[in-house]
Amino acid sequence: MAELSGKTLGQLFLERVSKRGSQVALREKDLGIWQRVTWNQYRDHVAHFALGLQSLGFHRGSRLAIISENRREWLYADLAAICLGGISVGVYPTSPYPEVHYVVEHCEARFVVCEDQEQTDKIMEVWDQLPKVEKIIVIDMKGLRHYPRDRIIAFSEVEKLGRQLDAEDPQRFNQEVNSGQVEDVCIMVYTSGTTGKPKGAMINHRNIESMTLGSIDAIGAGPDDSVVSYLPLCHVAEKIFSLFLPIFVGYTVNFAESIATIQADLREIAPSIFLGVPRIWEKLQSSIVINIKEATRLQRRLYTICMDIGHRRAGRLLRGQSLSLGLKIADWMAYWLVLRALQNYVGLRRVRFCFSAAAKVSPEVLRFFHDIGIRVKEGYGMTESSGLSFIHMGEDIKLGTVGKPISTIDFAIADDGELLMRGDPIFVGYFKDEEATRKTVVNGWLHTGDVAALDEDGHLSIIDRKKDIIITSGGKNIAPSEIENALKVSPYIKEAIVIGEGRNYLGALIQIDFENVGKWATDHRLPYTNFKNLSANPKVRALIKEEVDAVNNRFARVENIRRFRLLTKELDHDDDEMTATLKVRRANIYDKFVKDIEELYGANE
Repeated sequence: MAELSGKTLGQLFLERVSKRGSQVALREKDLGIWQRVTWNQYRDHVAHFALGLQSLGFHRGSRLAIISENRREWLYADLAAICLGGISVGVYPTSPYPEVHYVVEHCEARFVVCEDQEQTDKIMEVWDQLPKVEKIIVIDMKGLRHYPRDRIIAFSEVEKLGRQLDAEDPQRFNQEVNSGQVEDVCIMVYTSGTTGKPKGAMINHRNIESMTLGSIDAIGAGPDDSVVSYLPLCHVAEKIFSLFLPIFVGYTVNFAESIATIQADLREIAPSIFLGVPRIWEKLQSSIVINIKEATRLQRRLYTICMDIGHRRAGRLLRGQSLSLGLKIADWMAYWLVLRALQNYVGLRRVRFCFSAAAKVSPEVLRFFHDIGIRVKEGYGMTESSGLSFIHMGEDIKLGTVGKPISTIDFAIADDGELLMRGDPIFVGYFKDEEATRKTVVNGWLHTGDVAALDEDGHLSIIDRKKDIIITSGGKNIAPSEIENALKVSPYIKEAIVIGEGRNYLGALIQIDFENVGKWATDHRLPYTNFKNLSANPKVRALIKEEVDAVNNRFARVENIRRFRLLTKELDHDDDEMTATLKVRRANIYDKFVKDIEELYGANE
């Protein structure tokens, strides 16, 4: 691994601009046309927005909050704050206004960048409760003509102020960047908050460089790579691929038109590097499985044969074995007959490196993609470790594990099974919460809260969150996420929450996949009107019971789901049932569905 440079992200950005200048840094689709931004143009936008912020009163140490979907202006604002020695704070654009209010107030933001009227309204709604916010900077001013001008300014106006300042003092921006120190906190990432309020994790330039250099070693990223930016940029995982790695190696970032068009955009862009959270991989798999069920008998037969060949090929490669000549020929035929089309369908035919992160994913889901020829790896990291910490290296892939540590991370497993990590990527601490920081980082070791195990090959497996381990009345310790992920392999199950703490047996709350179950109901001529009506149908329950029984057959009896209930509503971030990253807030679920949970057990215990 290369030595740490001792430079800030802003200083490294200017170095990248000097080397890549006229080459394309960003691409964004606008009304069906790809707009290109060179590294020189990228620098100008960042510099002008930064100087515009400065003219409004933003200074070293100030916080800038950003509430927007992924787009060029997100990165301009992000880097502008960082280059001025300020701190960038991302807010999930899907967050309801109380959550937005909490983050913006807690981080003490002086300025808030909002994408449009919808996001602006979330700040206006609580303006009187945000005394430190001085201005809302709006990217898209449509619909805001009659909003108070003393509170709102257009993003383009801030850039205009910066251009004027740049013309008067051309060296000012570079001087500000060069004043930065590697120990300065430059971003604050709020944890997803599955329990309690989100905490603001403070990350400095040294943390970022160390983690990024370790990631480059592990991934082998280079200037010829390209990525699609579509996961929320306020999440540290997306920041790695859309901000940190591009600055360090110089590849191109492509912004999808919207999350709804991501699959079509993937086909068009054909990225060489792709990050997917478990729900993305589950959705891509279920989309293929459902479409195959609707294919002709001949097409289904051909699919089965080719997938069987792919399964044999993937199995040998995962075991580190070479392919026989016969299997190579069969695999070549399977590729041209079916597998290539499946790779094109998900938009990943040209992908060189792709992986799943942010939460545990079923090994079966990953194996499905290996079978069609997309070698998905699994990674592990935390906001508190600045992102990626473990990954499958090269061809050393072992499904069900998260691989080995990147070169800048040391780790240990405590006596109670908790994973501990240390190294330069470990964060500075939680903003305004010294007690939580002391509990999380002890003698330099980050206590992850995850129970882990190391196998004979040196691969790490994440068992579950320490606080989520279920202890039944019989004293059996059970990791619910393994069972939940097995259930979610079914195209008909979107979410599963396993229950059983202190109980005689395991139960589950299950949310059907409305789209796929709806399609199944239509094919079976079952009328329905809405989600609740469909979930209540006895035949749908029978369908889900078959899926649950199939999963039960793979687990020990004590790990079987004995009873389940179908939720009559979809779990929602707005209802505080899920985080913005689609993780279930277990404590809230237990409270909100206490009646359903009690009915799972009732007199049966």
